Amino acid sequence: MLTELSRGRGKLHLAPFLKLIWGEVKLVPPGKIPARRVRYPFPNNFKDLALRLGSRGDNVICRMIQLRRTIFFVTVFLFTLGLRQTAGAEANRNVKLRGGLQNSRIQFEQKKTGRVAFIGGSITQMNGYRPMVSDWLQARFPNTQFEFINAGISSTDSQTGAFRLGDHVLSKGRIDLLFVEFAVNDDQDARHSRRGCILGMEGIIRQARLRQPLCDLVVTHFVNPPMLEQIQSDQVPPAIKAHEDVLRHYNVSSVYLAREVADRIAADKLTWAQYGGTHPKSAGNAVAAELIGELLNRRWAKPLLVNAAKGAAQFPAKPLDAESFFNGRFLSPGLANRGDGWAWHVPKWSGIPGSFRETFAGLKLLCGGLAGGEVSFEFEGRGVGAYVLAGPDAGVLEVSIDGGEYKPSNLYHHYSRGLHYPRTVMFATDLAAGKHAIRLRLAKPAGDGAKVTAARILQFTVN
Repeated sequence: MLTELSRGRGKLHLAPFLKLIWGEVKLVPPGKIPARRVRYPFPNNFKDLALRLGSRGDNVICRMIQLRRTIFFVTVFLFTLGLRQTAGAEANRNVKLRGGLQNSRIQFEQKKTGRVAFIGGSITQMNGYRPMVSDWLQARFPNTQFEFINAGISSTDSQTGAFRLGDHVLSKGRIDLLFVEFAVNDDQDARHSRRGCILGMEGIIRQARLRQPLCDLVVTHFVNPPMLEQIQSDQVPPAIKAHEDVLRHYNVSSVYLAREVADRIAADKLTWAQYGGTHPKSAGNAVAAELIGELLNRRWAKPLLVNAAKGAAQFPAKPLDAESFFNGRFLSPGLANRGDGWAWHVPKWSGIPGSFRETFAGLKLLCGGLAGGEVSFEFEGRGVGAYVLAGPDAGVLEVSIDGGEYKPSNLYHHYSRGLHYPRTVMFATDLAAGKHAIRLRLAKPAGDGAKVTAARILQFTVN
């Protein structure tokens, strides 16, 4: 087409076209979107642009204006430029735009209210990408009254996320937009297998779809040094691969921040030190917020129809894994039968060795420090476990389900040495659907003079 339009005595330069086009469209950098929405000038301004070009006296354009098919050629040319610009905006391979995201926009624009939740580990809990995205949304919708929910808890993985999603997020009321972040903790903290990652991430996604089908979802994959090395070696980190398989299955959008960081480092546009490490600095969190803004802007580029209405997200009838934790929930330890040596109370943390996080201050835990006494309860589901604080003295629980033999479950984590570390330990995941009875006890340490061990249970987990 450029060849056809360039024939004649003059030359056709792209710059005047672009200058004129962008005079019609104000481009705004991510994070600074005004109340007026950015939109392309196609196709409504084709004829006007052509006439204005002709009035400038450019030889080639004048000849085009005099031709019978002037408007057709200019229209096609400008449309091609529009496609090129759109393609450029969509060229980032690390922004995975899939389905959804219109329900939240309808709520924000039409109803002028919004409830946005963020669930993840310390990357979410800290003042990082979460407040940046919150600020971006408030700037994008300045007349909307937002409520932002911080459901980030340091060290927690996607499995714990699936069990606490109900209490910490969905119970707060209608959730319009949910951001999820668990790739790093599924990798370095939980060290999950592929199936372990799917049990957790599908548990979150499918549960959200089942319980709040109008909720929009975005998952962001952050990065640590080993994951970065894998990407730089043309490998996909296992946790991200498993999560992406879940997101494709449910048509959920995602941001591959981990690979974006690798791409920018390879292009000498960023260093790992500038990014800030596993817990990103401001510059690293700004990259995450930028990509999320790009994702949302691409979905929200066109004006919202006056009669736009929310619609429930479609999702597959069958899960990737039938035992995924999409029926995950907490069961209060206060409801369990407690034998000798067990108490449901607020521990005196000042007298217990190991660091303690204020996140859990004032919470009652089911605590056992003596071997012999048992805890028992009944539940309905296919999986059962415990959400615990595992400190330096974390011991081994012996668990019997439906009268079966006692099997050991070690509460100690590789980060427990100096910290009361929050983790979920599953006792069983593949039980027959229905009611079950469970008994558990603290195992007696081996050998005379062995150190005393303990169990501190925040919640029982049932799927």
